[in-house]
Amino acid sequence: MHKTTIRLADGRELSYYDAEAGQAREAVDRRDLPPANSASQLRYEPFLDTWVIYASHRQDRSYLPSAQNCPLCPSSEGHLTEIPAADYEVVVFENRFPALSAAPADAARPPGTAQPGTAQPGTGGLRELLPERPAAGRCEVVCFTSDHDASFADLSRERVELVLEALIDRTAELSALPGVDQVFCFENRGREIGVTQPHPHGQIYAYPFVTPRTERALASARAYYRRTARNLYDDVLAAERADGSRVILETEHWTAFVPHAARWPYEIHLYPHRRVPDLASLEPAERSELADVELDIFGRFARLFGEPAPYIAGWHQAPVRDGRQLFALHLELFTPRRTTDKLKYLAGSESAMDAFASDVIPEAAAAQLRDVAT
Repeated sequence: MHKTTIRLADGRELSYYDAEAGQAREAVDRRDLPPANSASQLRYEPFLDTWVIYASHRQDRSYLPSAQNCPLCPSSEGHLTEIPAADYEVVVFENRFPALSAAPADAARPPGTAQPGTAQPGTGGLRELLPERPAAGRCEVVCFTSDHDASFADLSRERVELVLEALIDRTAELSALPGVDQVFCFENRGREIGVTQPHPHGQIYAYPFVTPRTERALASARAYYRRTARNLYDDVLAAERADGSRVILETEHWTAFVPHAARWPYEIHLYPHRRVPDLASLEPAERSELADVELDIFGRFARLFGEPAPYIAGWHQAPVRDGRQLFALHLELFTPRRTTDKLKYLAGSESAMDAFASDVIPEAAAAQLRDVAT
């Protein structure tokens, strides 16, 4: 992998990732942009013991632009985009409209609010129930092809390997930033998901807190370890492999399965057989095999309904400092589509109470996903 880093016209960072050195990446961003300036905020939610992000500047981001006006395609004469080069393999750059913003130079994290669970009322009075602070973190865009009409499932094996190397590099760099507690690499695909940029791309969020989903999972893993002296992730993976009825594919280093209690109509979890906390901890053989495995499972989602399914795919990695011996790296891929022409909407039970009800039995979903293998 060869990496070239430049600055865009407004000061944001952009990195080109190429399979080989020698690519000309000296193109200058010729747009007339004001300096990047965004201010996001975190507010503490005491009942759920977590933080909520507010980013009002995101109201102004582009929405479903045409291919001719796509900001993620390479730049050309008459159409200057976020990517100055005339072509690219993989590009990662700071989001122009980030949910999380760079911390102001004089901003200090208020005492006792580094993590949820510390903002309890005390000598400061009831005001301590309403803490807020800058949402200091970083949001990046990952463009994995210059082809506007392609998808992740269309990529070559070599390109998937390059995307993986880019995610590993970004995870390491973002994890080292002051105040970052967790790094999440993900892709949203399809208008049904709420995608505002049709060009195939992913994102990376570097959070200034551990996300609620991860906090809850780690709490379960800790409780399980206290009861059994065993690792919850290891045992769930072993149970799914032993049962076999929901396994989609199994290789030397990886297993993909529909969870026993899947929340979404079609949902695949992908685990390495060797528990590691993050992408950077994978060994070369695991990384090499992963490219083929990802193309396999994303291809199944592309064929499941006779046309590509909308989906969310996310790499769940351990927090930067907490729970790294307990947590297991894994990919979660799911679609809200339950039939060819029906979506699962999060209505009252799911949205209001986080109590999921599904129309598709996991074993049936696994059988359908096995049937659409190439």
